[in-house]
Amino acid sequence: MTRKFLALSAFLGLLVAGPALAASSQAPLKHVQWSFSGPFGSYDQAQLQRGFKVYREVCSQCHALNLVSFHDLGQPGGPFWDPKYPNPNDNPYVKAIAADYKVADIDPDTGENMQRAATSADHPPAPYANDTAAKATLGGAPPDMSLLVKAREGGPDYVYSLVTGYAPAPQGLVVPPGKYYNPYMLSDLASSWKGTGPAPVGGIIAMPPPLTAGKVSFDDGAPSTLDQEAKDVAAFLTWASDPKMDQRKQTGLAVLVYLAIFSGLLYASYRRIWRNVAH
Repeated sequence: MTRKFLALSAFLGLLVAGPALAASSQAPLKHVQWSFSGPFGSYDQAQLQRGFKVYREVCSQCHALNLVSFHDLGQPGGPFWDPKYPNPNDNPYVKAIAADYKVADIDPDTGENMQRAATSADHPPAPYANDTAAKATLGGAPPDMSLLVKAREGGPDYVYSLVTGYAPAPQGLVVPPGKYYNPYMLSDLASSWKGTGPAPVGGIIAMPPPLTAGKVSFDDGAPSTLDQEAKDVAAFLTWASDPKMDQRKQTGLAVLVYLAIFSGLLYASYRRIWRNVAH
């Protein structure tokens, strides 16, 4: 009896919670044909380099990249991979990028706090010492971007749609000062909706529109449009969340080729061994 009662209670709870859970909504994400899509896709190195520049000059002012080291940038498939430097710690591009940063350390002689030039083994320093410092400055702690693409449904399409999707708030939607309406932000706007009819899709976000045309100048001459910047940073963040994707796909393809050859040899052996045996 007790189990039946608990099961019935859980079922009724889901029925009650269902409408509340279903209230969160967003506009259909914009679809981009990424170079890395599909089983044979791979990262576009030039795009990753542009995306890193967008992150470095724009996103890194608020968002950390705590799970990426500078030497990762020079790994196979990375933005600055160069086969002449199989050890990314020897890659001059990687070393030059790292040297532009200062990281906290301990003076080995005095034990006091100090700042030193970063090396390829370091991580890009976070913009704020901790979440409390970020909240005091921004009113909230921006998420780390290392795994952002994996953490959001839609992956790179979500990032691209969000940063290009800011729109004027629908009439009747109460948006607090310093915040913005974005139809691609998954949220429930019922409590902020004072208009007629159902609440609009999307959500209210604290981050102002981060990208504008001409915000970043690309070294390869690519047009610095909002669309280009958004695609490039979304691609870079996809790489940051899955830096071994190219190698994994290559290994998978090699395994499939091996299995195909092995299956052929196995079938040929079977035919040869049992050709004179009735069965």
